[in-house]
Amino acid sequence: MSLIRVSNLTFAYDGSYDNIFEEVSFQIDTDWKLGFTGRNGRGKTTFLNLLLGKYEYSGTISAQVQFEYFPYPVDHKENLTLDVIRDIFPDYVHWELMRELSLLKVSEDVLDRPFDSLSNGEQTKVMLATLFLKENSFLLIDEPTNHLDMEARKLVSSYLRNKNGFILVSHDRAFLDHCVDHILSINKTNIEIRKGNFSDWWTNKEMQDEFELAENEKLKKDIKRLSDAAKRTNNWSHEVEKTKNGTRNSGSKVDKGYIGHKSAKMMKRSKNIEQRQQSAIEDRSHLLKNIESSESLKISQLVYHKSQLAELDHVSIQYGDKTVCSDISFTVEQGERIALSGKNGSGKSSILKLILGEDIDYTGTFRKGSGLKISYVSQDTAHLRGSLSDYARENGIDESLFKSILRKLDFARVQFEKDISSYSGGQKKKVLIAKSLCENVHLHIWDEPLNFIDVISRMQIEELLLEHKPTLLFVEHDREFCDNIATQVVEL
Repeated sequence: MSLIRVSNLTFAYDGSYDNIFEEVSFQIDTDWKLGFTGRNGRGKTTFLNLLLGKYEYSGTISAQVQFEYFPYPVDHKENLTLDVIRDIFPDYVHWELMRELSLLKVSEDVLDRPFDSLSNGEQTKVMLATLFLKENSFLLIDEPTNHLDMEARKLVSSYLRNKNGFILVSHDRAFLDHCVDHILSINKTNIEIRKGNFSDWWTNKEMQDEFELAENEKLKKDIKRLSDAAKRTNNWSHEVEKTKNGTRNSGSKVDKGYIGHKSAKMMKRSKNIEQRQQSAIEDRSHLLKNIESSESLKISQLVYHKSQLAELDHVSIQYGDKTVCSDISFTVEQGERIALSGKNGSGKSSILKLILGEDIDYTGTFRKGSGLKISYVSQDTAHLRGSLSDYARENGIDESLFKSILRKLDFARVQFEKDISSYSGGQKKKVLIAKSLCENVHLHIWDEPLNFIDVISRMQIEELLLEHKPTLLFVEHDREFCDNIATQVVEL
């Protein structure tokens, strides 16, 4: 066991006026299984790159371990997998590699195949197995679940559960809960470490938020009461002071010493009230700093004139001589939220494309309502560029609602001025989801919409879907999201 110590870390990118980190200090035990969470754009990958020594920073990071980053960059993916492993770790011991691959249910024959012929899941497993062979190394595992199906996620999380000495960036709640014992969270105003898994951290955060909201409401009332009391006391003090130059009702002269004393007493009381008021204001200023924004939104979906929007009856889809899925039957009814589930390569995206109207070879019966309007969120975000205002105008959506949804999903107003091409992967996916929710359609079709999207935003997207209940057909490997959202699951 050793410690990674971070002291007074401050960092900003060249040309930026905003610090990503400012005077941050904490320490990490190298035996921990550390889950790393925080909103998109808050600096998770940046922090991993700082550990790797990629940027200059002020402050200190001290460690007695070597850092290894996942995913490891592979320059020649056409090489055999065994050669790729040798490039990553020339001194590996073969039987140890086979032990790790066996734990991840990867067959030995992948070693003799070109690396780029492996599926995303196989590539992920091979790389993790290789990196965990390195002794005295601390792994920085950056979003390994992207493009992994549910079965592969369960397998990889079980593998990590039996390891230690890593930081894991993941936005999949079930995955984090299964394999971490501490959480490092980048909040709005600080970084904190807590023992436990993601659910433990989230429960604690909700309790803290509720306490701060209640305390904030109490202090608001106290400040108003003290403010009113200070005004009254001030007025009384001035009224008393005025009588110093007057006479009593009986005609006798006033006791100026007594009145001055009384006035001073009231003034002192007023000052005390003001001090208490200021103290309450200061106490209040320490609250609510890490409560995530939540705006009320109005989202509507078009109502179709029939309850059934689409039907697949014993549909099989082919690409050339290859059948990707066979004998699929289900209907899309208005108001339903249907999850297509199955391994990668089982034909989920092909079914979505068929319903979208793409030219797909199939057998069986497929029916779709005439005049059906569909909004599609694809896996690809490479085409996104330009300003948000231009994007809203080009797509014929309400710019105000579009930006309100993005605000709810933690877009700072400064982001609205930037070109979309400069956004992080998670921010680009949020743009696609916000656009889709703004479109006046009968059906939303989403293909792995949550890749790269932070866990709190995932929960807020769930809230939006459950509140507004749009008809939705989707593919998503986040088990918690599917369990919470789907009214029906179609297994391929």
